[in-house]
Amino acid sequence: MGLLFVEPSAIGLGTGRLLYRDVLRRAAGLGLRRLLIDADPHAAGFYRAMGAVEHPGAAPEGLVRFEARPAPLADWARAWTGGVPAVHVGNVAEFNAQFADASLDPGQRAAHDYACLAAFYSPRPAALVLPRAVSPGWVALVGRQLGWDREVEVYDGLAERGPGLSDAVAARPALARRLTEGGRPLVPWGLTGPYARLAGLPWRPDGLRYESKSAAHALFGRILAGGGHPGITLPAQWRARTRRAAVRLLAARSRAGESTVLKSEHGVGGSGTTVVTPGEVKAAGGARAVLRRLPRGPLLLEEYVHGPADARLPRDLTYDGFVDGAGRPHEVGAAVMDVADGGYRGATVGPGVVPGRLAGPLLAFGAAVGRQLAAAGYRGWFDVDFVTDAAGRLAPTEANLRLTGPSAAFMVAARLDELRGAGHLVRIADRVELGARLPDAQVEALCADLVRGCAALGAVFVPAIPTGAFDPEPWLGVLVAARGARALDAAEALVRERARAAGDGFGPDFDPDPHPAPRPGP
Repeated sequence: MGLLFVEPSAIGLGTGRLLYRDVLRRAAGLGLRRLLIDADPHAAGFYRAMGAVEHPGAAPEGLVRFEARPAPLADWARAWTGGVPAVHVGNVAEFNAQFADASLDPGQRAAHDYACLAAFYSPRPAALVLPRAVSPGWVALVGRQLGWDREVEVYDGLAERGPGLSDAVAARPALARRLTEGGRPLVPWGLTGPYARLAGLPWRPDGLRYESKSAAHALFGRILAGGGHPGITLPAQWRARTRRAAVRLLAARSRAGESTVLKSEHGVGGSGTTVVTPGEVKAAGGARAVLRRLPRGPLLLEEYVHGPADARLPRDLTYDGFVDGAGRPHEVGAAVMDVADGGYRGATVGPGVVPGRLAGPLLAFGAAVGRQLAAAGYRGWFDVDFVTDAAGRLAPTEANLRLTGPSAAFMVAARLDELRGAGHLVRIADRVELGARLPDAQVEALCADLVRGCAALGAVFVPAIPTGAFDPEPWLGVLVAARGARALDAAEALVRERARAAGDGFGPDFDPDPHPAPRPGP
């Protein structure tokens, strides 16, 4: 490409960005996978910002050569919503509440924050439906970073208290008609009875039975009994019918020198999951004292899987896929998760993230789970989580029949590959600590600064969860993307450093304004 110009009076209005993205779309549509750009030196910064990479080959005299790799929207992403913008329903709290698990926060505050991930339920939303109010500036910034080429409708503040987002929408007939009668696909965080009524879908509660950790474990066992998965091992699991039985089993394992994973049936993000070593049982005064600290309700005990001897192998991984409306399973991909003390903190997706020796067994087993879910009548997104054992084998630990944090990273990777060229690594970090409680205006200023700082590193910054910034212990959820691990790590480090320093300029009398009042939809 040698001729792409904008009238001087139109420079800075986004015209060049639209033209360049149109070039990549056309090239991808023609089947081209490599595009060389000979740029005027004054335009070099523009092409770097658009994601083109400086090419080591010789350029014509006086020009700078760049390379881009045009890519169509990934096949799985096109199949997910039919390749059209979708209505994203952030019903995280509603999904969790249907299981009534004692390990989950009854107030569902964190779930309302995580509903902001509705911005990433597909590569291009038509509308966001959110329980809590969000800043229009956040939506606008995400739209700029991900090239949303039309205004996205936002209906927020619909269920500030309680989990009933779908019922809150249904109680507004005009809004319900607008969301459901326009022919646009609806994408929820997860399936629930109220959502099914809103969307006009049949509802079978048993369709989510493999969200149960014991049911998923039994499913994994049936798959492995059929053979064909030599790189997969299944940890032993026991369901304690009473607390007394759990005490006896935990004590026996502790006496034998074995660590144990204690799980609730439906914890999310690590809630309800505790790893207990023999030393911790002894220090607590026995197994009964350990269990007394845990939430009531059904309890699972699982064999602890020791990590890989090869430090180059990741410990925690996940497979993402979905079953479409016709019952066809689709593979999305594999990711490496960041897990600490049993709690999920984020994930990284992209080419080469999962080592080849693990990718093959992981993808094959995840696909087998997808086929079983499809045969059982499940329709929607799912993932399978794994840990790597001492021998380098993969042990499946649970299935999630809903969207997840890694799914948001996959969606952003698909969108950036389409906009900027193939090869993006994307990392989602759930909780980046802030140095101070920040109202919306300060959050937007910080995010604008992070956009510029990451761009200087050759990376892309996208704020994922802004609503935790005014919590007593303030935090942000973020996404960063780059084409190499070094740039990705540098971008994450920059984000964490500047987030921690966010309160440095505030004096002792700083009194931030609270978030604006909710703006209910029609």
